[in-house]
Formats: sequence, C-alpha cells, structure tokens
Amino acid sequence: MTKLKIEFAPGCFDNFDGTQEELDEIINEIRMMVDDGTFEEKSTRLPKEEEEAILEILQRRNTRQ
Repeated sequence: MTKLKIEFAPGCFDNFDGTQEELDEIINEIRMMVDDGTFEEKSTRLPKEEEEAILEILQRRNTRQ
C-alpha cells in the first residue's frame, strides 16, 4: 500500500483561532486519520466537474515544475 503524502496549502491555517499546540494537535490528528484509513472512510466523493478541475490544475502545476 502506497503511503499518502499530505501537503497543506500555504496559508491554509492563517485564520486559525487557537494556539500553535492546538494547531499541531489538529494536524497530527489529520495525519493519523490518513495513516489508519479513517480519513478515506469518512471522505465524500467530489462531483465529476470538481474532480476534473483539480486534476487539470495538478497537471498544469506538474508541467511547470
């Protein structure tokens, strides 16, 4: 099984209202949910249009790098 890589977008926690310790705890919980499969089990499939838009953005980003 391939281990997922988690990347948070720059600035995604800029409006977080809490301490650094609370933020670290939330990020750790997210990482644990990804590792144990809970994150995927509780996920909701994106509408096809949104999925296609995201894939297009990722392709453009990869061709620029």
